[in-house]
Amino acid sequence: MHPIKIEYHSDILCIWAYIAQRRVEQLMSTFGNRIEITSYFCSVFPDAHGKIASQWENKGGFEGYNAHVLGVAKKFPHVEVHKNIWLGNAIPRTSAAPHLFVKAVQIIEEQETLEAEAPIHYHEKRSSQAAWELRKAFFAEARDISNWDTHRDIAKKLDIDYAQIERVIRSSEALARLEVDYNQRLTKDIKGSPTYLMNDGRQKLFGNVGYKLIEANVQEVMEGRNDDEASWC
Repeated sequence: MHPIKIEYHSDILCIWAYIAQRRVEQLMSTFGNRIEITSYFCSVFPDAHGKIASQWENKGGFEGYNAHVLGVAKKFPHVEVHKNIWLGNAIPRTSAAPHLFVKAVQIIEEQETLEAEAPIHYHEKRSSQAAWELRKAFFAEARDISNWDTHRDIAKKLDIDYAQIERVIRSSEALARLEVDYNQRLTKDIKGSPTYLMNDGRQKLFGNVGYKLIEANVQEVMEGRNDDEASWC
């Protein structure tokens, strides 16, 4: 039987997606080869400076948003968030830059996977690892992950040749792949980050959804799946 396909849509600058990382990892630990997670990006922070400046103008600006994110993080002890998050010179201009970097890694990874003898699972992929390293660099270290110097550091850490990254960015291959991700927000009605899609899009979980609920939805698809008809869900 083929594995259950799960689409995971997120924005790297989203605190809720950072928190949800453990839930995604737990899904892989619980279900293993019975599920297949594919990661996509949605654009929640296309202009991070402009978004926070306008939406938090009457709520303390960047200092107010900093307090909000720190307050959210306190409720989830498993995440580490730097006290200066969203403050100073480390504020990313856009999430599109780190998304583009990960898409470039993904393209390189796919070219290498063609030579692999066995499928590479979500948590083993270097694109997944790159996305996590970017999240940690931002939330735990308060680094500007829209800066290409940060991307170079992460590529070096993951033993990825940055010249290859530049090649697929300059050729616009990575940009085209990112645009495909972003367009799914309209075609699949992605409300924001994080969003989980299952059962050919018939089951959708959005936002700060607890692990037990995600697990129950996966289990329901597994138990009720019939390859000849749609799930009751």
